[in-house]
Amino acid sequence: MIKYRQILPSVLVAFSAAIATHSATAKDITLVYVANNTQYPYDAAVASGFKKACVELGCKAIILNPHSNVERQAHAIEDMVGYKVDGIAAIVADAGQAVQWVDDAAGHNIPFVAAASQVGDPKKGPKYVYEKLTAFVATDDVVAGERAGELAVKLLPHDHAGTIGVVEGAAGFSAVTQRNEGFRKALDKSGIPYKIVASRATDWSPAKGEAVCSEMLKANPKLDLLFSHADDMALGCARAIQAAGAKTRLIATGGGSALGNEAVRSGVFDGSVCTRPGTIGRLAAKALYEAATGKNTAKAQFLTYETPLITRDTLASCPPEW
Repeated sequence: MIKYRQILPSVLVAFSAAIATHSATAKDITLVYVANNTQYPYDAAVASGFKKACVELGCKAIILNPHSNVERQAHAIEDMVGYKVDGIAAIVADAGQAVQWVDDAAGHNIPFVAAASQVGDPKKGPKYVYEKLTAFVATDDVVAGERAGELAVKLLPHDHAGTIGVVEGAAGFSAVTQRNEGFRKALDKSGIPYKIVASRATDWSPAKGEAVCSEMLKANPKLDLLFSHADDMALGCARAIQAAGAKTRLIATGGGSALGNEAVRSGVFDGSVCTRPGTIGRLAAKALYEAATGKNTAKAQFLTYETPLITRDTLASCPPEW
């Protein structure tokens, strides 16, 4: 029997009720999405896409929310393996630790899909898929970083080294390393002089983005550009720029949210790069369902989508999913 844990009482009680229904209809497929934190719009959109796909496929979807806590996420996945659910997807909060979670699921023949965040060593490249995963469904974060870097080249001065502050996502996420890699790659390819004067991690929230950007602007009042790893932090950065009375340009990758697109439309952001979390959730659920029903038992699949640059002129290319 699985023991209920103090750290996830509400989600496990909810799951207990759902699993009871599942036991009565054994032919149903139950798929679980273990979020990072569904309080964040991006993560909530992945969950929504996952649930919608399950409705279309005729399976049951269970959403668990560890609230940005790696230990809670680990225990949630361990518990779901113990329940012998039909498939697990997760935005893994720690790429290294997640290897053991996937190994445990594989040992019980439970398909596992990594959504948006890689399992294993992100230095192996954005398309690397840990061998025991059913699939890795994600934005190609190096490409997304490159698109942001190409926009930065157009915005930075070319006659002297432009100064840049980088507002990263949370430590432990493969997207952080890869978005930075792509961003620098585009800048280096352009040949323009530049200097990254600060690069700080956040918790992916607007409040943390605002705090980090405020600190960067105090230390560098004439900062030329802020590059945010997601719309959420960029929204906070926009408030910091306004409060400081700065002329700093602002771009994001991990963009395409309703609020972010409106910020691009109104000129608050100079641009961003499209991400589609709802699509990621749908693709993750479909991959799990096909694996659980034997329709596609392939391992280590890499599933992605197009990531166009978002400017005032190209907003129609990225209808918001979050």
